[in-house]
Amino acid sequence: MNRPKYILLILMCLTIFSSCFTPRKGPQRRYDTAVEQGRHFDAVIIPGIPFANGSWDSVMKARVIWSWVLYKNGIAKNIIYSGGHVYTPFIEAYIMGLYGQALGIPKEHIFYDTLARHSTENVYYSYKLAKQLKFKSLALATDPFQSYLLKSFTRKRFSTTIYHIPFITDTLKAYQGLAPQIKPLPALRLDGFQSITDSEGFMKRLRGTLGKDIDWDEYKNGKLGPL
Repeated sequence: MNRPKYILLILMCLTIFSSCFTPRKGPQRRYDTAVEQGRHFDAVIIPGIPFANGSWDSVMKARVIWSWVLYKNGIAKNIIYSGGHVYTPFIEAYIMGLYGQALGIPKEHIFYDTLARHSTENVYYSYKLAKQLKFKSLALATDPFQSYLLKSFTRKRFSTTIYHIPFITDTLKAYQGLAPQIKPLPALRLDGFQSITDSEGFMKRLRGTLGKDIDWDEYKNGKLGPL
């Protein structure tokens, strides 16, 4: 199958997926359930997004502000920001951490995974980091669409349940005016940087997105052990 047909197939799948969940009611239910059950996670994973043009875009803003909301509301004890310098020379995890600190998350409660290059790897490397840090409970907090796409992956590949708590659009509206300022240079890595779009073809990047770059054979039944 040639590249245009692959792209068309992916777009069709995304359209089908997007019709299977409600981006407002679902996240609100997940959050309400977490509160009702008294859930407090040792860490919450925040997947990265490229930092371009000297400022966060709407997606990064939503994810980082949501991490701050979860922290200040006591849902998250710690935050794991995940993402390397993939599309731009700025390490995504560090950029998000700078914004998180500017919002008020103490730096001692922020941890970083800088190895991930794809969404599946955001979860994989963050889970491994959480295990090293002896965290016992973990959640994934991102946009509703990405959360939905990663549901099967998190269920299949990890022995400890990763609770999904996607951001609530209506809640974030109350924080639209937040505009923290950061100095991004500490997150810049120029030496040897090459954008993934230049170093890898479309099919290679797709394999990474699907978690195919991870050697699952080293884990029993292709599943990471419990935290």
